[in-house]
Amino acid sequence: MAGLMAAGGAAGHYIGHRVEPTSLPQTVAAFHSLVGVAASAAAIGDYINAPNASELDKVHLSSIYLASVIGSVTATGSLVAFGKLDGRLDSSPMQHPARDRINAGLGAATLGAGAGAVVMGGPEMGTGLAALGGALTTSGALGWHMTASIGGADMPVVITVLNSYSGWALCAEGFMLDMPLLTTVGALIGCSGAALTKIMCDAMNRDIVSVILGGYGTKSSGGGVAMKFEGEATTTDVDSVIKLLDEAESVIIVPGYGLAVAKGQYPLKDMVDSLHSAGKKVRFAIHPVAGRMPGQLNVLLAEAGVPYDIVEELEEINDDFDETDVALVIGANDTVNSAAEDDPNSEIAGMPVLRVWNAKQVIVMKRSLAAGYAGVDNPVFLKDNTDMLLGDAKDTAEKLAAGVKALYSK
Repeated sequence: MAGLMAAGGAAGHYIGHRVEPTSLPQTVAAFHSLVGVAASAAAIGDYINAPNASELDKVHLSSIYLASVIGSVTATGSLVAFGKLDGRLDSSPMQHPARDRINAGLGAATLGAGAGAVVMGGPEMGTGLAALGGALTTSGALGWHMTASIGGADMPVVITVLNSYSGWALCAEGFMLDMPLLTTVGALIGCSGAALTKIMCDAMNRDIVSVILGGYGTKSSGGGVAMKFEGEATTTDVDSVIKLLDEAESVIIVPGYGLAVAKGQYPLKDMVDSLHSAGKKVRFAIHPVAGRMPGQLNVLLAEAGVPYDIVEELEEINDDFDETDVALVIGANDTVNSAAEDDPNSEIAGMPVLRVWNAKQVIVMKRSLAAGYAGVDNPVFLKDNTDMLLGDAKDTAEKLAAGVKALYSK
């Protein structure tokens, strides 16, 4: 046992040191799948090794059933989430016309198998194993189908849901093995995952039931066709942005997943230091779901040494854009999309967003003019006070940092 624990710990240590911060969401999803596999395997193993399965009490049988089912849903759902986040699977939702009926059918089959395993009490080992095997299969298919039916924009919420599931699977195992510590730890993980899911859904104005069942849009989305925004985006260059920053007194930087992918936080920190030394008021605005995991951008900025007191959340800073000279958006898209407020039929309608467009001038740093992870066009790119600075975030941030530093070192 100690040898297996050591091997698992060594594998986890190796993987943890190889994973980049930008890959943490899919890594978490992959690890959740292992928790699901472990829970289901332990439950089936406990049933098989029972001296007399027909004499197991209903609490024990229910624990075996729940650990098997929740573990199976967690395992398959986490694998699909991993594939979508890692780009191995299409991030768009699988929109099968019979989606809801398939989910209902798989759910009913899983419950029916549970009745065979728990209510009947497994009159013999073969009957009990058949019922548990059926529940394991249908719940695994249900986890796969439900997660595949959820779009990439909702994957951060799915990760927190699966985190909660893994906790409840452990909780059921605690009852099954009569281990209070395992039950307590599982309940802690399950409750914290559920609380984080609630926070994420509120931040995205999403209904948790709609997310889990692969629903479309936010709670505020209408039933009509989304607006088509017309216009042409204007581009700018590094020198023009440096001049703009020099003339500004207040700057708000909005980082997104693109900054994390490019690892541009370090040159960005150098630029902020130069602007601060010149007496500029520079702050960071963090959306609750910036990146693909809660707190991911906060961690990246802290890693670069950005002072925590200049990093503010959406609720704290959103009203300050009206008095801001320059809003510098780096690798963010959906979290600054004005369609959330302007288009009632948009998929992200009602989702709280950072109102960068209220600043005097908006500079958006992106690789291209493509839509964000939610697949929704951003009309902010077309506004009169917005200029696009296209290119790699790290390369552009390095040029901006060097230019601003040279400006104030003369």
